[in-house]
Amino acid sequence: MTEVAGLAPELAGAKEGQGQVPVASAGERFTSYDVEAFEVPGGREENWRFTPLKRLRGLHDGTAALDGAAAIEVGGAGGTADARSADAPRGVTVETVGRDDTRLGDGGVPADRVAAAAWSAFREATVVTLDGTPEPVTISVTGPGAGADAAVHLQLRTTAHTEATVVIEYRGSGTVADNVEVVLGDGSRLTVVITEEWAEDAVHVGAQHFSLGRDATVKATSVLLGGDLVRISPTVSYRGPGGDAELLGLGYADAGQHLEQRLFVDHAVPHCRSNVLHKNALQGAAGRPDAHTVWIGDVLIRAAAENTETFEFNRNLVLTEHARADSVPNLEIETGEIAGAGHASATGRFDDEQLFYLCSRGIPEDVARRLVVRGFFGEILNAITLPELRERLEAAIESELAISGV
Repeated sequence: MTEVAGLAPELAGAKEGQGQVPVASAGERFTSYDVEAFEVPGGREENWRFTPLKRLRGLHDGTAALDGAAAIEVGGAGGTADARSADAPRGVTVETVGRDDTRLGDGGVPADRVAAAAWSAFREATVVTLDGTPEPVTISVTGPGAGADAAVHLQLRTTAHTEATVVIEYRGSGTVADNVEVVLGDGSRLTVVITEEWAEDAVHVGAQHFSLGRDATVKATSVLLGGDLVRISPTVSYRGPGGDAELLGLGYADAGQHLEQRLFVDHAVPHCRSNVLHKNALQGAAGRPDAHTVWIGDVLIRAAAENTETFEFNRNLVLTEHARADSVPNLEIETGEIAGAGHASATGRFDDEQLFYLCSRGIPEDVARRLVVRGFFGEILNAITLPELRERLEAAIESELAISGV
């Protein structure tokens, strides 16, 4: 191990492993709350090679001040509250806490430099606790404004055997780095929808930490639509057997947009399940940077995780020229005693046979193309059980199709 001046041996090894020696297993990835424990990305590292670092506005190298403020509001059937208010929807507790709150970190530890920087920079965290069967809850995160940057920390918790639905909405302008912790109590069931509906100038680099208790179930749907650059890194871990994680998602990238999702599911205990499905559509334009989507799916089944069942699938639909989709599914299995495991990826343009079928029945080609795209996303959108939210997202996608002329 090469020693690095001023660092403990384990941190020196982490820097060496990130910058020089490829990590052989996803189980060996380095995590730390300390931003200085991570090497400044240069763009050649495996976990940064698809990300345009120049567009991160200093989030990766420490030049972003992260001294702005992002607004967080929590609302539901019982009313609306900001993070400082004692008034919250029924069955929901909203707290603003300091960095010394012992619950922070229960979801997971930052695994890259930006997540560690967000952890180091936030002054107060918002903790939302769900108990019983509350009405659907909406958490809105509004950026600090054009030219400003902010660090955000949000923790969502469920008590044992709670059943709840939560929508987390990102909107507004500016640059945001954040950590979102989702900590599920034993036997609880959580449905969460996370929407990225930023203004065109926004940059968001976020880490999502899902920690599932015994027999807990989470169904998380991610919708990436807005922003200049959005990079999300969800991590799923299991604290006891019987956990079940279903992760669905869609992204729609316009010319110049970069949408990236880097997933890690860590099966470390037996009798757990995970299912991942993410779909992207891309439309570029001549004379502008390519529309770019990136999906990295890492699933690790450790030796102790017997009777695991997992599958991950990414599909990308390229609508126009000047668009690029990168997709890398990875599956690492350390035990032969599993219920089933698989992964797949597919990228392509419009299906000519589908278009021919529709056009042969009198449907104009432009309408036929729009129907194909709607059908492509239908599986994800239909999984959203809140009608108003689903209709709003369908309208947003329809607007994207109108822009492209599809």
